[in-house]
Amino acid sequence: MNAMWSAIVVVLVIANILGCLWLIRATARRRKNEPGDKDTTGHTWDGDLAELNNPMPAWWLFLFVLTIVFGFCYLTVYPGLGNYRGLFDWSENSQRQADLNTEEHKFEQKTKAFAAMDIPALAANADARGIGRSIFLTRCTGCHGSDAHGAPGYPNLTDNDWLYGGSGDQIVASITHGRRGNMPAWGATLNDADLHAVVAYVGAHAKASDAKTAQGEKVFQTYCAACHGADAKGNPLLGAPNLTDDIWLYGGTPAVIEATVRNGRGGQMPAHETVLSPEKIRLVAAYVYSLSHP
Repeated sequence: MNAMWSAIVVVLVIANILGCLWLIRATARRRKNEPGDKDTTGHTWDGDLAELNNPMPAWWLFLFVLTIVFGFCYLTVYPGLGNYRGLFDWSENSQRQADLNTEEHKFEQKTKAFAAMDIPALAANADARGIGRSIFLTRCTGCHGSDAHGAPGYPNLTDNDWLYGGSGDQIVASITHGRRGNMPAWGATLNDADLHAVVAYVGAHAKASDAKTAQGEKVFQTYCAACHGADAKGNPLLGAPNLTDDIWLYGGTPAVIEATVRNGRGGQMPAHETVLSPEKIRLVAAYVYSLSHP
C-alpha cells in the first residue's frame, strides 16, 4: 500500500489500542457514590433492588491488560502496522514458499529411488503409481475426469487408443510439452454429396458394399489420407486419430462426424513443464500408462 494508506492504518491501529487502555482504566475505577450510599451506584429498582458499585476483579482486569501487551508485542514482531514488516520480516508468501520447499524436499527424498526406473517399471510400482495418481487427481481431472475416461474433446486414457502414441516416452512428451491438434474444416471444399459420402465411409455404421461408401473412399483418399493414412488408421506424428476402431474423440454418430468434417476441430493439451517437475511428470505418466496396461 502507498505511504498515505500505511500511515492511516498505523494511526487507526494505535488509536484503537489506546482507546482500549482508556476504556479499561475508566471502568476499573470505583464511581463516586451518591450521598449516604457507600456500596451502590444509587440506582434502585422495585424499591429495594440496587446496582452495586464494585470495580472489575483484578484477575479480569489483568487479562485485558495482558491482551493489549500481547497485541503490542505481536505488532512489533509481525507485520500489521501499515507497511511495517516486523522484526521477523515475516510474510504469508514467504511462509508458503518455505512450506513448499519443505514438501518438495520430502518429495525428492521419497522419490529418489524412482529416478533410475523407466515408465513401465514405475507403472508396476504401487508407491510410484499412488503418487502419480495423486498428481493426476490434482492436475488432470478437470479435463480427463477423475476416472480418466475423458469427455467429448478430451481423450479417454484407459483404452490404449492414443493420438500421439502410448509409449512411456510419448506420454511424458505429451505431458511435458503439451499437444495442439488441428482438424481442418472441409465444408468449403467438399460439396454436400461428397461430404455425406466421406462421413458414410469413416462412420462405424458404414458398409463396404454401399455405393455411397465407395464414393466416400475416393473422397477420403483424395483429401483425408494425407493425415489419417490410406488405411485410415491415423498418424501419431500428426495426432491424426485412427478412424477404424470405433473410438471417437468428439463422438461417432453421423451428425457429429459430419460436423467434424464440415467445421473442423481444434484441441489443445496444455504443457506442464512449467507446472510440474520432471520427476512428477514421470510419475503421472507412469500412472496414465498403468491405466491402459493393467
